[in-house]
Amino acid sequence: MEKGKIILINGVSSAGKTTLSQTLQQRFTEQYFLIPGDIVNDISPPKNSPSYNLRFTADPKPVMSSVFGCAKAFADNGLNVIVETIFTTDAHFALDNFLGVFPNDNYPILFALLTCPLEELRRREKERGDRQIGWGESLLAKLDPPNTYDIIIDTYNSTKEECADEIIRLANSPERFMAFKTLWQQRCI
Repeated sequence: MEKGKIILINGVSSAGKTTLSQTLQQRFTEQYFLIPGDIVNDISPPKNSPSYNLRFTADPKPVMSSVFGCAKAFADNGLNVIVETIFTTDAHFALDNFLGVFPNDNYPILFALLTCPLEELRRREKERGDRQIGWGESLLAKLDPPNTYDIIIDTYNSTKEECADEIIRLANSPERFMAFKTLWQQRCI
C-alpha cells in the first residue's frame, strides 16, 4: 500500500499553524486528516495543567511520540495527514523525537516552517487571549535552522489562502520532499 503524505507544519506559538492547517484541509482536493498541535492539551487528564508553560505532568517525550505515532498510523494506512507542532532545539520539543517514530526515510513528509514578524506574534498572542504572552517570542531563537525545511511560509505577508496554495503546489510533488531525507541521512551518520 502506498503511504499517505504527511504535511508537518512547524512554527512558534501564534505563527498561524492552526489557521493554515484548517485552510489546507479546505483547499486540498485530496482528503487530509488534521492532528492539531493543541491535541496534547485536549487529551491530557484534567488534573494536568492547561497552561502553555507546563503542558502536562507526564514526560513529554513519550507523549509526543504517541501523537507522532498517530501520524505514522495514518500514513501507513494510505491516509494523508497534516500535523502541526513546535519543534525547537529544546529537548521537550526535539525534532529527533519525531524522527524516532519513523523507522526510515521512506515516508512522504513535507516539512514546512511558518514565520511572521515578532510584532505580529505579540499582536496575535494578545488578540487570542489564550496564550502566555511572550511564549512565541521565547521559542524563536530555539527553532531549527531555516535550511532544515522543504518550504518556509510567511503568514504575515501572504493571505492564508496564498500560504495554503504554496504548500499544496509542493505537496503535489512528493519527489521534492527532501528535508526529512536529509535529516535521516544526518541522523544515520
